[in-house]
Amino acid sequence: MTDILLCGCSGRMGAVVSDMAAADDQVQITCGVDVIGEAAGAYPVYEKLEDCMESADVAVDFSNPAVFDELLAYCVDHKMPLIICTTGLSDQQLKDIEAASKKIAILRSANMSVGINVLIKLLKQIAPYLSDAGYDIEIVERHHNQKLDAPSGTAIALADAANERGDLTYVYDRSQVRQKRDKKELGISAVRGGTIVGTHEVIFAGEDEVITLEHMAYSRKLFAKGALEAAKFLAGKQPGMYDMQDVI
Repeated sequence: MTDILLCGCSGRMGAVVSDMAAADDQVQITCGVDVIGEAAGAYPVYEKLEDCMESADVAVDFSNPAVFDELLAYCVDHKMPLIICTTGLSDQQLKDIEAASKKIAILRSANMSVGINVLIKLLKQIAPYLSDAGYDIEIVERHHNQKLDAPSGTAIALADAANERGDLTYVYDRSQVRQKRDKKELGISAVRGGTIVGTHEVIFAGEDEVITLEHMAYSRKLFAKGALEAAKFLAGKQPGMYDMQDVI
């Protein structure tokens, strides 16, 4: 049994993680932390980390950058492995994570979906060959109209996987440039509308044919499932940086 401290438990993703953890006999959430401080029913919820009385094998973070520094310091002080699902972290916070990984196990991934991480692994294998064969690479991502960042962190992660050699240049907007597409471009486009949970499409456009790899998220459950699998994996691990590629 893996005991979890869930930070951001009162948010939308926190609620989904709580529900899925309750149905998984290999994990349990021993306590939660959230600024709202609402009772989750199945476990106690605290407004401050220092108020937590229950023990945990690993912390799972679905909060926000404003409270992340406190959580990172808490995990280091308590030698508690940490799974980071929060996005929008600053450059300084990323540096702090790297430093903290020398003391505790940390898992950070742009997307907790198992499917997305299989796609990342696949892209690293096929993109160099197709790029050398003259295929143009474009990425189109679609999300709901409440999403703040564009392009998504997942789209960037997919681009980085396709551009592991670092010989392509990312292009986000061609509206101000009237010229042919350069062969070393990798275009990334963002669509925002409605309640789209998340769709990522990687297009390899060659001479007379197109190869498309697409991942569609239908609910937040797949991110929660990935976070719980990551928690099982990370508990008891030695200090270091891990990601979902290690989990799969």
